[in-house]
Amino acid sequence: MAEDFSRGLQLRSLIRKSGELELSLIDIATPEPAADEVVVRIEATPINPSDLGLLLGAADMASAHSTGGALPVVTARVPEAGMRAMAGRLDQSLPVGNEGAGVVVKAGASPAAQALLGKKVAAIGGAMYSQYRCIKAADCLPLPAGATAADGASCFVNPLTSLGMVETMRMEGHTALVHTAAASNLGQMLNKICLKDGVGLVNIVRSKAQEDILRGIGAQWVCDSSAPDFMQKLTEAITATGATLAFDAIGGGRLAGQILTAMEAAINARATSYSRYGSSVHKQVYIYGSLDLRPTELVRSFGMAWGVGGWLLFPFLQKAGPATAQRLRERVVAELKTTFASHYTRTISLREALDPAVIAAYAKRATAEKFLIDPSRDAKA
Repeated sequence: MAEDFSRGLQLRSLIRKSGELELSLIDIATPEPAADEVVVRIEATPINPSDLGLLLGAADMASAHSTGGALPVVTARVPEAGMRAMAGRLDQSLPVGNEGAGVVVKAGASPAAQALLGKKVAAIGGAMYSQYRCIKAADCLPLPAGATAADGASCFVNPLTSLGMVETMRMEGHTALVHTAAASNLGQMLNKICLKDGVGLVNIVRSKAQEDILRGIGAQWVCDSSAPDFMQKLTEAITATGATLAFDAIGGGRLAGQILTAMEAAINARATSYSRYGSSVHKQVYIYGSLDLRPTELVRSFGMAWGVGGWLLFPFLQKAGPATAQRLRERVVAELKTTFASHYTRTISLREALDPAVIAAYAKRATAEKFLIDPSRDAKA
């Protein structure tokens, strides 16, 4: 029997004005592809931290409750303090999932779309927690021979983010990097890139176990923020590498300021004269995540030549231009099973993604515990 891809399940997230998160599966019609579009049967889509931000919002998942049934609905309370940050999305049912991979089962009339028919591709563009996704052919990346959907599921966000960090370093005239939450999938990719490209990289982790993960893949400079000599080790590592640019996934607390302080100390250790305004070398921290939701605390002990700002992948790609973006994509495909290999601890269906016990596991965002959703495991409604 021919596959019926006219309808499929899609996971939605809704936050009501009443202060309640609602996660649900809905049965939707698959759009007819336009000339430059294709329909992808999604077979693998990761749960990234950026996906969790949309999926769960500011909800207290300890209060989660499921109705069960063929199409389960999960509800959870959103604390009043969290509702202020949710104002822009209230009472809107939103699809979730930044990226994914699968097989093109239908294609529009354009040569670019027709060339993808029957091919295994990775895709980016949102709404990937779906059984079928109609998307522009230009937003698809054909996977190399032998690659599985799981191999390609995470080949946009983490690989392009890690490559974008190194590209930003070069564009802005820095020569080495500091990275926090460095034992993550993204952090491990960044290590492999820097080792391959000869870029100095200082990794900041929060436990000895995470340090061991990075040492195991060849990382030279790893600093444990929970250790009593953290600032000393961080300053030594920055002195050795000359890093003046950092990418911080933590966001809140003192870490961004500590990195700037260590950079200033490393620069001053080589200074030949004193300046009351500190060093003239610019030091930059880009915050690209919010693992710590507290305010960012800066104790100004790093002179006047510094900056703290935000960094996101898609604005970077727009700034870098299409030629750079294409070059980075081509590198991802060439090194898909080496530098950019992702590892998952568990693969779940869309329905399992709405099991409160499973939500509790993937919502922890624990290092080395990445979840993959395979919508093709679900029976249709």
